[in-house]
Amino acid sequence: MPDAPIPSAPSGPGSSGSSSGDACPGALRLHAADDGGLARIRVPGGVLTVPQARALGDAAVRHGDGVVRITSRGNVEVRGLDLTGGAAFGNALTAAGLLPSPTHERVRNILASPLAGLDGAGSADVREWLRELDRLLLAHPDAPALSAKYLFGLDDGRGDIAALGPDVLLRALGHDHAVLRLGAEPYELPVAYGDGPRAAVAATEEFLAAADADPGRAWRVGELDLGTGELTRRVACRLGVEPVPAKDAAPSATAPPEPPPPGPVTDATGTVRAWSVLAPFGAVSADAWTALVAAADGEVRLTPWRGVVVPGADREPLERAGLVTDPASPWAKVSACVGRPGCAKSLADVRAHATAAVRSGEVPHDGPPWHWSGCERRCGRPTGPHTDVVARADGTYHLTAPTTA
Repeated sequence: MPDAPIPSAPSGPGSSGSSSGDACPGALRLHAADDGGLARIRVPGGVLTVPQARALGDAAVRHGDGVVRITSRGNVEVRGLDLTGGAAFGNALTAAGLLPSPTHERVRNILASPLAGLDGAGSADVREWLRELDRLLLAHPDAPALSAKYLFGLDDGRGDIAALGPDVLLRALGHDHAVLRLGAEPYELPVAYGDGPRAAVAATEEFLAAADADPGRAWRVGELDLGTGELTRRVACRLGVEPVPAKDAAPSATAPPEPPPPGPVTDATGTVRAWSVLAPFGAVSADAWTALVAAADGEVRLTPWRGVVVPGADREPLERAGLVTDPASPWAKVSACVGRPGCAKSLADVRAHATAAVRSGEVPHDGPPWHWSGCERRCGRPTGPHTDVVARADGTYHLTAPTTA
């Protein structure tokens, strides 16, 4: 990638208030939940080295309730933290390389295709993009002005991350070409593959400049008053490219595949390269996390569907740890918010009720996923079609199937 910087934005967003009022927790900014402090640790692309994963599990046991909870953005939540002793938890993360910047830690929201480079289905291994984009964000003085809700997506060409609707999407079209897309805009910008991360940062600078002038102080690209079309035109002008319709930019794009199901991940030769596993509700117990990390070869990859891809692993130790390895398991179709007793706003212990529904066979093996919510906020719901199960104050549930988020 050339060392020359992409031209600077026409106006500096350093004083942007786009993150004002953003209550999303971080690794240092804890949320006071009913079960103690809650920390959210950003894991760019969901990729943890084995030493990092081991240190994260140790920190969860030492300072929290011991459970590693995977979020719908492939990040990690740790609950049960002492609200007065967060420094010790932060120090443990820093020592493991999981907190490289206290000022930038909440904006490292990057999704990446979790099977990239493993199964041969994508057109490029986007982990090179991942490392460079994270480096650029950490070095950018204005990045902390972003909301913690702002999301980058790196798609290896298969369409899995594109389907999740990130604010800034980079999609590979082979090893030389890529497209950049902003929100739900139907036009994309062609970019050289090697320039992808820098183009994503340039687009974000344009977003921050527009957010500064936006009376609503937008947090997400789709919230800007000027619209994604105008933002796309500004970014295109800055990059010196012409927008093209999305269908022309990626003529081979089809409906996105399902999330990685539990089971073996094989390459084109049929060789098992990894195992994809799930834990109910993305909550991995201390013992299961220890077994998972011990089985991994070099790294683990958390997915935005609350699963884990474990390169180099064998099935047996993962199954012994209670992790779901069967693609036919109904747990592949079930998610839920935290519910009671962890959340004061929840009207029900939704996870207990969802578990009972799975065990009774109420959740079908095919069709859209099911999501249980303890209140109308519907935290953690899927972005695509799903059966929506929402608790009511009278102890019943309202079910709508299917719906879109």
